Amino acid sequence: MTTDETAEANQAASFGGGAASAETMALLWGTKPAPSRGRKPGMTVPRIVAAAIEIADTDGLGALSMRRVADALDVGTMSLYRYLPGKTELFELMLDTVMGEDGPPEPDPAGWRAGLAAFARRSLAGYRRHPWLLEASISRGMMGPNQTAALDGLLRMISGIGLSRGQMMAVVGLVVGYVQGRARQLADATRYEQRSGVSDEQFWRHFAPLLDEHLDTRRFPALAAVWRDDELTWEDEFEFGLDRVLDGIEAFVNKGSGP
Repeated sequence: MTTDETAEANQAASFGGGAASAETMALLWGTKPAPSRGRKPGMTVPRIVAAAIEIADTDGLGALSMRRVADALDVGTMSLYRYLPGKTELFELMLDTVMGEDGPPEPDPAGWRAGLAAFARRSLAGYRRHPWLLEASISRGMMGPNQTAALDGLLRMISGIGLSRGQMMAVVGLVVGYVQGRARQLADATRYEQRSGVSDEQFWRHFAPLLDEHLDTRRFPALAAVWRDDELTWEDEFEFGLDRVLDGIEAFVNKGSGP
């Protein structure tokens, strides 16, 4: 591995979790002056970030490099370094950019519970569009304007319902963590399907009869009863779990506001 490749690998490892940097924050918030020398007409930081996101969406984060981005933009690799220091900063910009795709979460007229549910569904859709987001550390991100607006919107959504400020942050972490967990399961399923060429439906159609012959009702009574229930209806696992998370938050709020 060359020195440059080693540096990029180290930078990749810090995606969303690198050291705090005033220079990175200036890039995120748009306060870093544009380069005055050697600028390619039409080249901007947002254009570089958009090209990087497209590569990561198509081929995964592991395929992303400064050279790959430069090739996509038809420029020399070194020209990118006039706009941003390196791959770590590019990662942070990618993260903040996709977090702003749908705008910040807004309070729902139906109340905080409906607002959190809408945010969770939008977040899951975002992870499905950009699976590489699962490799980011949201808790250690540099928080650009979009991530800041998202957190502020969520806190406004649950402000005034009887939670302490620490509990409000814990509620945000609980909902985000739940969405991330389900998104990771779906991403794993997609990856296995791509590698094997066999869909979930195809797998279970072939596997079900193989397991059925081993399900002795005396040894596995509960599973056998479910497995052979012809009237079984499957729950939407994401919605079922989300409702239970919100039930828990609501019960906690109601308990705290009681006598």
